[in-house]
Amino acid sequence: MTSGGIRVERLNAWFGDKQALRDISINIEGYHTTAIIGPSGCGKSTFVRCLNRMHEVNPLARAGGRVFIGNTDIYANGTTPVEVRRRVGMVFQKPNPFPTMSIYDNVAAGLKLNGWERGRRLGEVVEQALRRAALWDEVKDDLKQKSGASLSGGQQQRLCIARALAVEPEVLLMDEPASALDPMATAKIEDLLFELKQSVTVVIVTHNMQQAARVAEFTGFFLMGELVEFDRTEQMFTRPRDKRTEDYVTGRFG
Repeated sequence: MTSGGIRVERLNAWFGDKQALRDISINIEGYHTTAIIGPSGCGKSTFVRCLNRMHEVNPLARAGGRVFIGNTDIYANGTTPVEVRRRVGMVFQKPNPFPTMSIYDNVAAGLKLNGWERGRRLGEVVEQALRRAALWDEVKDDLKQKSGASLSGGQQQRLCIARALAVEPEVLLMDEPASALDPMATAKIEDLLFELKQSVTVVIVTHNMQQAARVAEFTGFFLMGELVEFDRTEQMFTRPRDKRTEDYVTGRFG
């Protein structure tokens, strides 16, 4: 496994008595984009939520198995969810900026919650995060005047990406980040992914086959809580090994 990668060994997850993931084992390459595809209810979102321990926020949820971020087993005794989420950021399907906070404070919030290093100037870190999210030029004149909620949907999503990037995570999880956006805003998010993977490992859940083909070097296909196939994206979409994968990517179901 390359530096910055994720190793998952026999991951299982439940909501109450219902098992959502079954024995998932996968090696995710560092500093690449990996897409997770599959029909609704197949376990895609549950899987990525297990990668930063968001799954257990639900009081009925539990998970078992091993997930390594670098050399750290995030489910080992002594590893706290707060520590994990500092290293593994997440962007959700619906943009969720803090509505009462300015653009500046939205980005700074993540830093303050995660223990901002006082030796660094907060403004410089906020600017760097907004630049990495390709949003700086659009908001630099209104940082403290406008609220995060005043931005367009696509800008709000990039603001959420900036907030996640501000704490300099090793991994960025994205759960359908463009599904609520128009084509132009979607294109900006996709362009951004090509820049981000130079410095962070990206895992993106998507229903959009074309999007997976455009942005991801690797793709995993989930079905009914199981990982059916994982390979390079080109292989998955042109020469899948499993008939179920072929049926899904060619639109026979899903």
